[in-house]
Amino acid sequence: MARNASLSGFPEWLPEERLVELHVLDTLRRVFELHGFASIETRAVETVGQLLRKGEIDKEVYGLSRLQDDEGENPVKGGKADPNALALHFDLTVPFARYVVENAGYLAFPFRRYQIQKVWRGERPQEGRAREFTQADIDVVGDGDLPFRYDVEIALVIAEALSALPIPDFRLRINNRKLAEGFYRGIGLDDTAGVLRSIDKLEKIGPAKVAELLKSELGASDDQAAKALQLAAIRTDDTSFVGQVRALGVSNELLDEGLYELEQVIDAAVQRAPGKVLADLSIARGLDYYTGTVVETVLVGHEQLGSICSGGRYDALASKGNRKFPGVGLSIGVTRLVSRILSQDLARASRSVPTAVLVALNQDDSWGAAQDVAALLRSRGIPTEVAAKAEKFGKQIKFADRRGIPFVWFTDDDGTHQVKDIRTGEQVLAAPETWMPPVEDLTVQVETTAPAAAPVQPGN
Repeated sequence: MARNASLSGFPEWLPEERLVELHVLDTLRRVFELHGFASIETRAVETVGQLLRKGEIDKEVYGLSRLQDDEGENPVKGGKADPNALALHFDLTVPFARYVVENAGYLAFPFRRYQIQKVWRGERPQEGRAREFTQADIDVVGDGDLPFRYDVEIALVIAEALSALPIPDFRLRINNRKLAEGFYRGIGLDDTAGVLRSIDKLEKIGPAKVAELLKSELGASDDQAAKALQLAAIRTDDTSFVGQVRALGVSNELLDEGLYELEQVIDAAVQRAPGKVLADLSIARGLDYYTGTVVETVLVGHEQLGSICSGGRYDALASKGNRKFPGVGLSIGVTRLVSRILSQDLARASRSVPTAVLVALNQDDSWGAAQDVAALLRSRGIPTEVAAKAEKFGKQIKFADRRGIPFVWFTDDDGTHQVKDIRTGEQVLAAPETWMPPVEDLTVQVETTAPAAAPVQPGN
């Protein structure tokens, strides 16, 4: 069970909890690399101006300054953020955009990257929301243009990655910004960013209050507000949303383009990741840099946790003069996922330490020989540690049991070796040059304790 940290919003895991987190991270790395994504890491700090140039997230950014800062180093001056001051990054997409621009001459496009790092946001801590947390991102970025097919591929890769984790079933809720913005323009609401921000609050405040916001803040009529909410109410697990949108009687070229793109994503997902994707026309995403496909992901039965994976298409986030670097990507909230796995006991590590074998001591002067045994075991990939002192064997066995170590190794005075499985009590003769534990005991296993997501089947 996850514990409450002494400093709210900055979670720390016990060793057995950390093993669950490492399992999640290793699984994501494996799936991402199987699909050809290369790993990068960007610096933890960016300039305030770089971080705040897109979206409205300034209140969540942590400024960076020394306790004995020189004049001009404070990130806030006169009540306003200094654009040249340093701050911790609040996501991995904005730093990645800067990275692409600065390294464009060294990258092969389309550039496929994954990035797993800590990020920081000054949010109010609660379950699923921390101030320091780990994200796992994948993106594909093009030079000048990026085929829409990558929007489809990104969604399928994420569906496969999430299906490999010890989590409940999930749904990728997908919309398209072009569809939404074209629809709003088609009904006469030109402040599309404002409408999107209002629609993004639907699940928090409900349709009645969103309608009031649309009317009071954006000047929408009753009919316009009703139409915007009708669009947001459309949810289908196939491409039938196209007909439902058409039935609303709104015409716009951008709407047509967005409808086509969303139809392609959903159609591919129905074939290759059946049951994992939902066309949800209420999804807006709060950040302004998204220009096409947008995604939020929820765990079935745990919807109150919020989105565990989100992102989308951004055509103008990165540029260098007239050179544009459009991209599409998704970000998994690893800490949010791990917190829920631990708090709901959805999975647990088979033991709390990597050690598979404890080499016991007959007497204190046998420590060197015990180290020789341990070295032989380690040379064949068996995690091994040596007891610190020659206590009674019962105490050494109890020590191994407290640590979660499954095997204890004994060496008799005549040089005979025996190994004991302290879970079953079985003790057998063994040679350090040849003995191997069962495969499942060689490394720590993360065991699912609740129904996990059904695996995504590879497409034909």
